[in-house]
Amino acid sequence: MARVCQVTGKKPIVGNSVSHSNIKTKRRFLPNLQKKRFFFAEEDRWVTLKVSTDALRTINKNGLSTVIKQLRTEGVKI
Repeated sequence: MARVCQVTGKKPIVGNSVSHSNIKTKRRFLPNLQKKRFFFAEEDRWVTLKVSTDALRTINKNGLSTVIKQLRTEGVKI
């Protein structure tokens, strides 16, 4: 599975590493992804999501059921 957050869609971006002598080389900035299990009470089961820490804050704020409902309307199978 790719390094993409299932909730926010964050993925790696490309930038430069800059040395002390100002030589630039390509590098990747990876999102802070965590594999997390949530208990989905409406269906009485555990759901495993690959989410960024920013998405964890979104789930805490909006609730798991609203986030899963939004993902299902976008066509993500959960």
